[in-house]
Amino acid sequence: METLDSEPQIVANGRGVSFGLARRGTTVECLITIAALEACFWLEPRASDARVLKTFRDGYSRIRAIAERKLLAHLCARLELTPDDFRRH
Repeated sequence: METLDSEPQIVANGRGVSFGLARRGTTVECLITIAALEACFWLEPRASDARVLKTFRDGYSRIRAIAERKLLAHLCARLELTPDDFRRH
C-alpha cells in the first residue's frame, strides 16, 4: 500500500485524525480516534490540534502498519482505528 500525499486532518467533530491510504488505485479513508492516540501514543487529554497532529505524525509508522493489516483482513472503503486495534492479544 502507498500513502497518499494528503495531509492528515483533525475531523470536524474532534473525534480523531483522518488520513488516506492508496490501495489498488482507490483511496481508503482512515480515521484514528483521539481515544486511540491517548491510550496508545501518549497523547494528553484535551491536547491542542497541533499536539494531536504531532502525536499522529510521530506514531505514523505504527498507525499505518495497523491500518494496512486491518485492511488486508477486511477490505473496506472506510477504516476506523480504535485503542483495541493497537492492543496485542
